[in-house]
Amino acid sequence: MDNRGVPPIYVTGHRNPDTDSIASAIGYAELKGRLDPRNEYVAVRLGDVNSQTRWLLRRSGASEPRYLAHVMVRAADVMQPVREAGRAMAKADLELVPIVDDEGALTGVLTERALARRYVRDSLRTSTLEEAPTLLSAVVSVLEGEPVCGEDRRLSGRVWVYAMDPASDSGISDGDIVVVGNRPEAQLRVIELGAALVVLSNSAAPAPEALAAARERGTAIVVSPLDSYVSGRMITLAAPCSALMEKDPLTVTTDFLVDDMSEQIKESHYGAAVAVDADNRPVGLVTRSDLVAPPRRRVILVDHAEMAQSAIGIGDAEIMEILDHHHIGSIETRVPVTATFDPVGSTATLVVERFRHSGMEPSRSTAIMLLGAVLSDTVILNSATTTERDHAVVEYLERVLAIDAEELGRQMFEATADVSDLSAEEIVTRDAKRYQVRGGQEICIAQVEVVGDGLLERKEELLAALRQQREDRELALYALMVTDVVDKGTEMLVAGDVTAVARSFGVEPTDSTIGLPGVMSRKKEVAPKLMTAL
Repeated sequence: MDNRGVPPIYVTGHRNPDTDSIASAIGYAELKGRLDPRNEYVAVRLGDVNSQTRWLLRRSGASEPRYLAHVMVRAADVMQPVREAGRAMAKADLELVPIVDDEGALTGVLTERALARRYVRDSLRTSTLEEAPTLLSAVVSVLEGEPVCGEDRRLSGRVWVYAMDPASDSGISDGDIVVVGNRPEAQLRVIELGAALVVLSNSAAPAPEALAAARERGTAIVVSPLDSYVSGRMITLAAPCSALMEKDPLTVTTDFLVDDMSEQIKESHYGAAVAVDADNRPVGLVTRSDLVAPPRRRVILVDHAEMAQSAIGIGDAEIMEILDHHHIGSIETRVPVTATFDPVGSTATLVVERFRHSGMEPSRSTAIMLLGAVLSDTVILNSATTTERDHAVVEYLERVLAIDAEELGRQMFEATADVSDLSAEEIVTRDAKRYQVRGGQEICIAQVEVVGDGLLERKEELLAALRQQREDRELALYALMVTDVVDKGTEMLVAGDVTAVARSFGVEPTDSTIGLPGVMSRKKEVAPKLMTAL
């Protein structure tokens, strides 16, 4: 949660983020945050950024979105902050409170059950501090008293309210705590019997003989404004929490999944878990009531609408909005939401248009990210997906930033086109998108932009990696587009029914490879054909 106590709304692209996915998340989170300041919009990523995106982040000065492993409900999404938990316990809405040491680290929990058991026992027998040795200073505090004599020390005797004839057998012995009133003989008698502390109720003054005897024996005397009955009950309330607390409470981290802890919380007799931080400091409580219809994590999806491409747990999240330039995917929402599927070359184009429609300009770092994203997805406005709207957005950002867009795009591609230091597995998985086809099967299409044909010298290695990925993920087909941004064409390596794929393009395959001159776009020129070919 943010510091206002309101869970953030996460803006995220797809699971294998490319430049458009990252930049659109950054840009749309910035815009939504300005339009809706009551909520916090946080750009996140679902995977590692690729080299091109990393180059653009450095060039723009934008911060890399933080990694979000999933959108399932965590302890942090349902817990009550410790301060609120303390208030709730005071109103009897909670059954426990965390106990911490001097460093603030959790040492246990104090429950209503433990307190009740303690005082039920006290009502059936003589009250005692035997099980909970208590400092004299703590007793003075709860009695609102004034110490007359005696040094601070731990008390561990029985607690008496002395109303008997001093000559009778009282049962008082060494180390006990005794409450007496304005009775000089009784004061002296309990000191002689070995009391460690004498509490004078109703602000009674100590008799001179009693005070002298107390000083001689080392007995403490405290004067309290409370009456004898209340004083006797309050003394046991001075006992340290450590004596009554449960020392091994159920704890979770803030990222702990609610589904993974719900059974343990239900089975616990106090029905709660303490959420702790990395230093074992309590930051909140998760109770049984928090498990009833927990709030879903809120997300906005950009640059994708496929379940297989989205965050783990997306089916249980509350999708607030979808902004995409691909086909309508398999994502389902529980309630109607604003969903935009607009046929432009880049989701970043849609983000920039929304800035302009709102009468706003993106910050400089965000504007450079968005410009780079449009140039990346349209291959410097050369892809078949490029529209007049993409051209207009690039021209607008050129004016705003006072930079040459074509030069930025050329630098970006040249700086990141060399993938020779990457393994075959990294190449075929770093920008890979999955699509559902007929019969419930899935295919995956990866794309890598290069300059020259050097990467194709590793064709056999890449095909082996494609076949392994296809088998591991149980896919109908796995393809890699090796797109040359200078020659403006693609060589596509295929693991699967390469004949059917080649037929869909009207060409002949060569050793699991299909030459596609002029083809640059995965979204518009390749994915639709592969999804219908199988």
